[in-house]
Amino acid sequence: MTTAQQARLDEIITRVNEIKDMDKSNLTRSEKKELRSELKTMKTEARAMGGGVYLSVGAIIIIILLLILIL
Repeated sequence: MTTAQQARLDEIITRVNEIKDMDKSNLTRSEKKELRSELKTMKTEARAMGGGVYLSVGAIIIIILLLILIL
């Protein structure tokens, strides 16, 4: 992860904590909707930066079956 990506990730974490600490009871419906959409976009951006390899359950089962057949 580059320093720019790490800085952006820190910004996202800071903003998420600000939203969590916010008093949402006096917000209008549209403001709440905007917060939810902002959180969704930040979540997808953070996941994209995280990288990594994700395997579904089906893929794991296929890999195990292939290993059994090979060995």
